[in-house]
Order: sequence, then structure tokens, then C-alpha cells
Amino acid sequence: MNAPGAARTPGSLRWRLLAGTLAWIAVTIVLAGWGLGSLFRQHITEQLRAELALHLNQLTAAVSVAPDGRPGVTPPLSDPRLEQPLSGLYWQIDRLDDQGRVAVAGVARSRSLWDQVLAVPAADSADGAYDIPGPEGHGLTALTRTLKPEDADAATLRLIVAADRQVLAEPIERFNHMLLLSLGALAAGLVAAAVVQVAVGLRPLGRLRRQLAAQQGGNSARIDGRFPSEIQPLVDDFNRVLAVNADIVQRARTQAGNLAHAVKTPLTILANAAVQEDSALARLAREQTALAQRQIDYHLARARAAAASGTEGGRTPLRPPVEALLRVMRRLYAARELDLDLAGFPDGLVFRGEEQDLQEMVGNLLDNACKWAAGRVRISAGAVPPDQLRIEIDDDGPGIAEGERERVFERGVRMDEQRPGSGLGLDIVRDLARTYGGDVRAEQAPLGGLRVTLTLPALARPA
Repeated sequence: MNAPGAARTPGSLRWRLLAGTLAWIAVTIVLAGWGLGSLFRQHITEQLRAELALHLNQLTAAVSVAPDGRPGVTPPLSDPRLEQPLSGLYWQIDRLDDQGRVAVAGVARSRSLWDQVLAVPAADSADGAYDIPGPEGHGLTALTRTLKPEDADAATLRLIVAADRQVLAEPIERFNHMLLLSLGALAAGLVAAAVVQVAVGLRPLGRLRRQLAAQQGGNSARIDGRFPSEIQPLVDDFNRVLAVNADIVQRARTQAGNLAHAVKTPLTILANAAVQEDSALARLAREQTALAQRQIDYHLARARAAAASGTEGGRTPLRPPVEALLRVMRRLYAARELDLDLAGFPDGLVFRGEEQDLQEMVGNLLDNACKWAAGRVRISAGAVPPDQLRIEIDDDGPGIAEGERERVFERGVRMDEQRPGSGLGLDIVRDLARTYGGDVRAEQAPLGGLRVTLTLPALARPA
């Protein structure tokens, strides 16, 4: 029988692999998006500062100081945004005192500033880049430079060019949109590739599992077909183990059979010799040889079932052996004129085991029912999902009290010493059934007597 979780193992492995791959893809995509977005923002910021540096160089080259000490810009800078009010690009000139502090802010400024003055703190009068507030509450990025005119009496000037940081938002937003679409498409492709790779990669393992199940179920003696080079050595090892196991089982069965025949012959001779006499010794010899014969049959049946339950080839259609047993029972109990009824017995039921073991089990149960029946015995069968057979044998005899029903399957127990038998038949049935992974139980029969239900492993007929 398959372990409860065996069929789900490849599936769980598939989901674990997929979950791990998808998690790694998600982390990679997120980190890639964050990294590319950061690089682009840094690139745009550097571009903005490079543009401001260019404007600052132009402003430095265009600054002139009038005789009255008032600075001016000649010629005007070339960027038309500097002439457009509140365009987002500005320049401004501050006058500094001897200590480097701002004496007059905005002594000259671009038309784009209109009536606004850029407020660069006095402490930030050194050259560099700063973030400062701008017109309409917009934040600005500013570059400053200190300029000392050639005239020794002229005041030191601080040149400022600034740009609205909103000019960064639009390209960054466009880039983020394109990045999101690109990374989304990449993620979808990676997920699809991961799903296909996991499905294709694990398919040979699924095929291997199915073939192992077919071998265990008696449909195949080996694992056939070619597998990927990574799995083929495992398949070859499986086939070697299966071949060795089958050989060991076959030799064990052969030796057991040889031993049984070797022992049976002397027992038969003793039994035949004891039949010729009617002394106490002869009766004892007949009794003990019969008991020994029964024990041999019992242990041979168990050994045969143990071997057959783990090898390929045990396939027995259920109906023909049962019909043959009914014919035997009708002849055996012809004097009692029993009504032996085969009811509710569908075709297509197949026992996963040896025919002689099936005959041993069902034959013992039928024989027991016929011994106790008043006039009728009924046998029926059906399938029990997912992979078992159910055989029910009812009689209309006196039945057995509920507390005594388990005892009838114990070795040597006989419910009526006046009836013929050794008390080993039902014990053999239970041992054989459990060896095959089934069971047998007794309960009240609808006919009024005893119902014995035998469950055995089933095997579907090939299509």
C-alpha cells in the first residue's frame, strides 16, 4: 500500500521550488527597481547641477561692474527661461561685505525672478550647492560662486543660479512608469520561465513515481523508459534492486515448495499406513499426520501470500474462482440441498494476488458458512474505493453472539466441537488477508446467521 503522503511529495516539492523561485524573483525585481530608480534620480540630479554650472559659468563671464559699483550682466544669458517670469530657472547677484556676509541681496537678478529675491543664508556664502526655498514655495537647487572684481575698491559679489526641483519630477515620473512596465514584463517572463522549468524539470520524477506505483501494484516488473542523465542512475539502481528482490522471492518460494513436497510425501505414507489399522496408535498417527498436513498448508499459504503481495504478476479476476468454489461446495454439501446464491457480484473485479490464495480464503469462509447454514448461503462482492475489494458471505444459521465473533478467528478455536475441523481455517483466512493488506470481520447477517466480510487489495483490469 502506498504511504499516505507518497503521492503528494512531488507536488509539495513543486510548490516549494516555485515558491522559492517566485520569492527570489520578487526580491530581485524590487531591488533592481530600487537600484535603477536611485541611479536615474542621481543621474538627473547631476545633469541639473551640470546645467546650473554651465549657467553659472556664463553668468561669471557676463558680469560687469558699473562706475557706481552696481553690477550688471552683459550680454544677457542665452537661455530664454531666464527672461520668462517664474519659469523655474533663475540667477541672482548679491553684494558681500568685507567679512563675507551678505550686504545687499539681489542687487541684480534675472527677469524670471520678477519681484522675488532668492534667500541664501549668510552662512552659506561660500561656493557650493544648496537647497533653498524659491518662488511660490517651490524648492530650488542652487549653485553659488564668490567673485572679486579687478577693481580693489569694488565689493565682493556672490553669483547664484538656481533651478526648480520640479523639473526633476517629470523625467523621473516618466522613467518610473517605463521602469514599472519593463520590470513587470520581465517579472512575468521570469515567472513563466520558472513555472515551465519546474514543471519540465520535475516531470521525470512524476513519471518515475507512477512507474514505481505500477510496479508495486503488480502492473510492471521494472521501470521502463529513458530518463534524464541526472535521474537515469537512480532508475538503474531501482531496476537492479527490483530484479534482485524478485529473484530472491522466487527462490524462496521454490525452496518452500520443495520443502513442502519433501515433507508431504512421508506424511502421506504414514497416513495411508495408519488407515489400514484401527488401533489407538493408528488413530493417533492419522490425527497427528492430518494436523501436520494442515500446519504445512497453513504456513505455505502465508509464505506464498507474503511473496506474492510484493511481486509483479499477482492478478486474479474474482468471479471465476468464486464460481468454481460454489460448484465444489454444491457437490460437497449436496445431501443438505443448500441454496448457494451468487448475488450482487459485478464483473471486472480483480484481486491483486495469487488465485490459490484467493481460493484458500474464500473457500474456508464458504466451507464454514455451509457447515452452519440452515438452508441458504449467499455471497456478494463489490469495490471499495480507492483500491480494495469487499466480499461478503452470509448464512442463515444460528449465528454467533457479538462478544464471541472475534474469537472465531483465533487459532484452534472451534465454536462447536461436534462439527468437523481443526479450528485453523478462519485463522488462515485472517493471516492471509492481513498479509495482503486486507482484513476479515464477522457481524450479524441479514439472513439471520453470520456475515463474514473479507476485504482484499484490488487491481483494475487493463483497458
